[in-house]
Amino acid sequence: MMKKNKKIGLLEAIAMAVGTMIGASIFSVFGVGAQIAGRNLPEAFVLSGLFALIVAYSYAKLGAKITSNAGPIAFILQGIGDNIFTGALSILMWLSYVISISLFAKGFAGYFLPLVHTRVSPLSTGIVETLLIAFFTAINFFGSKAVGRLEFYIVLAKLSILGVFIFPGFFTINPGYIIPSFNAQHIQGTFTASIVFFLSYMGFGLVTNASENMENPKRNVPLAIFISIAVVMFVYVSVSLVALGNLSLADLIQARDNALAVASRPFLGSFGFILISIGALFSISSALNATIYGGANIAYSLAKAG
Repeated sequence: MMKKNKKIGLLEAIAMAVGTMIGASIFSVFGVGAQIAGRNLPEAFVLSGLFALIVAYSYAKLGAKITSNAGPIAFILQGIGDNIFTGALSILMWLSYVISISLFAKGFAGYFLPLVHTRVSPLSTGIVETLLIAFFTAINFFGSKAVGRLEFYIVLAKLSILGVFIFPGFFTINPGYIIPSFNAQHIQGTFTASIVFFLSYMGFGLVTNASENMENPKRNVPLAIFISIAVVMFVYVSVSLVALGNLSLADLIQARDNALAVASRPFLGSFGFILISIGALFSISSALNATIYGGANIAYSLAKAG
């Protein structure tokens, strides 16, 4: 069982939400997003962030009133009671964490092995995945504070790397590339892309899975949710402006999964690929750390409730 003697502070709670929301997808979603939204890519991220804030309002209100590491499961139990339906939803939610953990581990291996010039094989991939999950699982045994502190430093490193991409990238933006289009087709594409990007904001709910282990949850749960969404919205919009402003729309779409690495060439050169790969590793690590923690809390809450 995890130690619970030290509580998670507001900064650690924000880091958990930001770490889950800004996962590896930030390094690959912009090419696909540009194909859907066109030059309205930043506007699509703003719109999806506003959608997330609407959903987050319910999480913030309920999380402040219902203090439970079961998170949304506890909300459902309070609303419709303990029955087969809520039991099935609880198991499905826990399984979604398990699946997410496996996908994060696989994604980490996919970035890590080429970076260290190791041949990608089932054996090498399996070893990296196993060691990674074992490491973050072990961190959980040191308690919530240790998980939160590690998450804070990983997220800080990730945001610093994105800052290296964003700050110099602003100075090389071609203003003509980022002018939005308001014809009917592009407006429809903006709304479609915002629905796709909405999934990138869903990590804020994990804050509620730590409420029992959080300092002053009635205050910090809502604060952590809203601040984390604001931070993530700023990062997504800034990165999309730099990516869109340094590549023509056709080049950005063609780059697809490597959009950020290609967009960084004008101001970072070949170093950009290495930087983006390292950033992806930190992004996956932060998402994995928070997801293992949230999944463990859900499993413990389900077991305790019987």
